[in-house]
Amino acid sequence: MSTTKYLFSGFGGQGILFAGKFVAYKALTENRQVSWLPSYGPEMRGGTASCGVVVSDITVGSPIVSEPDVLVAMNLPSLDRYENAVVKGGMIFADSTLIERKVARDDVKAFYIPATAMASENGFPTLANMIILGKILKETGEYTEEGVMAALKKVISAKHADMLEVNLKAIKLGAEF
Repeated sequence: MSTTKYLFSGFGGQGILFAGKFVAYKALTENRQVSWLPSYGPEMRGGTASCGVVVSDITVGSPIVSEPDVLVAMNLPSLDRYENAVVKGGMIFADSTLIERKVARDDVKAFYIPATAMASENGFPTLANMIILGKILKETGEYTEEGVMAALKKVISAKHADMLEVNLKAIKLGAEF
């Protein structure tokens, strides 16, 4: 029996909710139980956004993620706010382009990915979230090209089908980092 609680957090417009939705759909395509709970301020772009995702082999009892196993901090306020909530032995993924400080705890695994810079350098400036997702999938042992493609096909609408390959490229870039 396995349950993983994810918390994605950052500014509105960084793809926080999309990243959470990707993880949820990936789990659904693998016949796992899921909850996805977005939260964002009224500003939408530039305000705070967070998203809790619970992935489990059994029915999810609550969608609330107060003690994440995996924290994604896309900005400094998110790391400051949620760092101490991560469970002992958990993982913290920080966008080191936007977060200069290191994680203060030594009882979690911290990963520093310059995702915003990598996204800009590779011609897809809005996909830092997907680069970090690639790193998460690699570090958690959840990365398979089939699973990634199945989830991308669910979260990318037909209207944006041209974004499928570039999202896949961003995820691979993160997995290889």
